[in-house]
Amino acid sequence: LFKETRLYMKYGQFKNRVLSLPLIKSRDLIKSEKETQIMRNQFKRWQEKGLVIKLKRGIYILNENDRKINPSRQFIANQLYAPSYVSLEYALNFYGIIPERVMEVTSITTKKTARFSNGLGSFVYQRIKPSAFRGFKAVKDERGLTYLMAEPEKAIVDFLYLNLSTIKTLGKGVFKDSYRFQNIGSLHQNKLKEFSKLFKSNRLTENIKILCEFIKKEKVG
Repeated sequence: LFKETRLYMKYGQFKNRVLSLPLIKSRDLIKSEKETQIMRNQFKRWQEKGLVIKLKRGIYILNENDRKINPSRQFIANQLYAPSYVSLEYALNFYGIIPERVMEVTSITTKKTARFSNGLGSFVYQRIKPSAFRGFKAVKDERGLTYLMAEPEKAIVDFLYLNLSTIKTLGKGVFKDSYRFQNIGSLHQNKLKEFSKLFKSNRLTENIKILCEFIKKEKVG
């Protein structure tokens, strides 16, 4: 990508090269070990000047004034740590199932649990086994960028699975009083049950049954 005489790029040149990209991945700009260190030094200087924002090692975005594309945090979450899909509290709030606004973008991954904090927010990843890594769909954000997000039923199942110990402590009123689940009448109970089977957990299966009973009562009420 770079000629020997152009290893040191001016920011304006760099900006024009990446303006059409939602995110900047340094590996896509570098083709030799020599370029690696040079670009690393340049990115560091541009960060100090506020020209680029580091999202994690090797992934950057132009500053707000210079960037042409403003990707959603959901899209960024998918890109920071893959494979992953947006789920848990963030998805539950997105679907209106819990009333609380969620600041962190919460995701599911098959890799180890991780967290990234940067100038655009906090991104949290919880691990589940690969066999349960299903139940998500491709969604387009306001800029037309595609990201993966859990279906509402899978977001609930993921959430309950990762909070089984808490549910046992809180008791049967957990769904209404503690988690304050709402707008659940349209949830597909068969989907809830099928997704729960992916985890092969008797405790999860039992809690999904209780949740389905709660959904029935909410419909009647």
